[in-house]
Amino acid sequence: MSAVMSIAGPCVAQTSQVARRPIAVSAQAGALRVPFSGQATCSARTSSFNGAQTLAAPVSRSAGRRSSKSALTTRAKVGDSLEEFLLSATPDPKLRQIMMSLSEAIRTIAFKVRTASCSGTACVNSFGDEQLAVDMLADKLLFESLKYSGVCASACSEEVPEPLDMGGEGFSVAFDPLDGSSIVDTNFTVGTIFGVYPGDKFLGKTGREQAASGMGVFGPRTVYCIALKDAPGCHEFLLQDDGKWMHVKETTEIGEGKMFSPGNLRATFDNPNYEKLISYYVGEKYTLRYTGGMVPDVFQIIVKEKGVFTNVSSPSTKAKLRLLFEVAPLGLLLNGGA
Repeated sequence: MSAVMSIAGPCVAQTSQVARRPIAVSAQAGALRVPFSGQATCSARTSSFNGAQTLAAPVSRSAGRRSSKSALTTRAKVGDSLEEFLLSATPDPKLRQIMMSLSEAIRTIAFKVRTASCSGTACVNSFGDEQLAVDMLADKLLFESLKYSGVCASACSEEVPEPLDMGGEGFSVAFDPLDGSSIVDTNFTVGTIFGVYPGDKFLGKTGREQAASGMGVFGPRTVYCIALKDAPGCHEFLLQDDGKWMHVKETTEIGEGKMFSPGNLRATFDNPNYEKLISYYVGEKYTLRYTGGMVPDVFQIIVKEKGVFTNVSSPSTKAKLRLLFEVAPLGLLLNGGA
């Protein structure tokens, strides 16, 4: 058995048609395999699971494999600053600026998460998830940072799904301001996810057109993990005591490994394909590593360079992953910008 898993099958968009193709994660390679041929919009979300197709999906072994047309080779070294890395990774000053602006927002969010009270007034976002006060604060900080960057044309988030004019030129950014906000009060690791697209629109764009993506990981350490289309690999930067980012790890390949993170496990009740797959993992003695947050569960695949993350629907239990805000950005990260 090839042990290949779907993150939720077809994608359904509220404002445009998204191609109905499975979004798969390889348990052997650990890489999100996202066949982006459709249009991603600010309100795209994933739905039902097709076990037969995804179990037969091909396996990709490299997280940093580049085409022969790649113009740049990063000379990233452990200890490099974020500024030094970006200068070597891309010739585009606007892309460098937007990645720096996002890093500044993530640094501030990390401090707010550490000091936030989780007893604030809750509200509900347009996707029906409970939204804590710290969510809204992270959302506000990211929008402000993008507006002040001068190189962001438009932006939208899971909390504000309609694109807002940011007043700049160059890129558009879609983000989930605080993935895992429901586990903030338990002091689990949470994070920010974002995707950077060229131009001023999201409509009609595919995930493969992202210029960059990344996530901020807020745990015992604060990490800025990014991938750029022009540069090979997935790059991890650690926040230092002086507020600067230091390059600490480059992941260029995700290999085989028996570690799995099964999200939406309740779907096994009325999804026999998912139940069979989980039984396979258990029977093959895979190690269970699951926190309830997509950021830490996917980040561990990058750090350990092995594993599989799943989040599957069933008739009674729907998955909640959004193509634009979560799946596409993490797909670029796990494939090392490829």
